[in-house]
Amino acid sequence: MSKPLISTVRKSGNTLYLSGIIGRGETKEARFRNTFDKIKGVLEANGLTMEDVVKAVVYLEDINDRPAILNPLWREYFPNDPPTRTCVESGLNGGQIEITITAAIPE
Repeated sequence: MSKPLISTVRKSGNTLYLSGIIGRGETKEARFRNTFDKIKGVLEANGLTMEDVVKAVVYLEDINDRPAILNPLWREYFPNDPPTRTCVESGLNGGQIEITITAAIPE
């Protein structure tokens, strides 16, 4: 068995990095929500919460999904002191969203 090409989660010092997380679902809205749920699950598996996220990079197939779908979910999952965010339109297919996360590990 060969070594994986990338790590999906990597800890360095007091920082946790998550590779791009992509959600699944029948609708675009379901894929977006599933992406956030997956992020939350990975964080919780590493002893963190959504409140520990300090930076996110969001890749959207269609930038017009930002106000209609992404922003309401962002407010729901990050209700207090949201992380910084960079949002870019990319060549994803099928109404996809991909999010990379940087989280601070509390001391």
